[in-house]
Amino acid sequence: MINMNNGKVITISSVKGGVGKTTLTTNLAGIYYLMKKKVLIVDLDLYAGGIATVLNVSPKKDIYMLVDSISNNRFTSLRDYVSTYNNGIDVLAAPKDPRDVSKIESKYITKILDIAKIEYDIILVDTHHLLDEISLVALDNCYMSAFVITNDLVDLKNMKSLLSIFNEANKENYKIILNNSRDTGRDYISLFDVRNIIKGNVDFTISKNFYIKNIDKYVLNGEILTLNKFINKIYSGDIKNMNKLASSLIAESTGEVYKNG
Repeated sequence: MINMNNGKVITISSVKGGVGKTTLTTNLAGIYYLMKKKVLIVDLDLYAGGIATVLNVSPKKDIYMLVDSISNNRFTSLRDYVSTYNNGIDVLAAPKDPRDVSKIESKYITKILDIAKIEYDIILVDTHHLLDEISLVALDNCYMSAFVITNDLVDLKNMKSLLSIFNEANKENYKIILNNSRDTGRDYISLFDVRNIIKGNVDFTISKNFYIKNIDKYVLNGEILTLNKFINKIYSGDIKNMNKLASSLIAESTGEVYKNG
């Protein structure tokens, strides 16, 4: 079914690799699915994208093939290029061949997102942690950005530098998510200190209690944690908090908050 209202583009970004960005992307996809939203995950971590791998999706086509079709006037339908995870979540995979990445011009990212907004309610864009031209275009075209940071000094200093740029550019459509479940041993920097280091607010915190020792089992099965009944039961408080994050990322300026259907 075609969405007559424009969908919302949400970028999930970071300033350092290995912070749990891709896991958060898939978890958010699961929550929006439970909200009865039609979701597309766009893997813009073009060289090292792992969305398809994490979800056990075997794409026949990828974002490079889509760009190639658009640039050569062969494009007919986005459905021809996405892979299905379930009946509410699709994936637009990163290029299979890394040599194709350099052939993707940033101007086509805007076109792809515009096309996706017609057919999907939520478009989650997993970006590269380096702010290259393509990542910047995605940020410029998003409804909201979620930046994932960890309790790591290098990470926090990088975030401080980025926030200073955002402040100069008067960019306000972003939220900072502190992922304490990524490095549970790094708890010597308090939340107060984190805010002082980055010179900004932390909008949401993923607690260290959400550290899942056997997460490899779920990855091997291509499972989204927020769609797993056992995870929802054992980590109900953390899932509830993630629901609040998901709602805040798509809430209107009037303060609208979505609830699970």
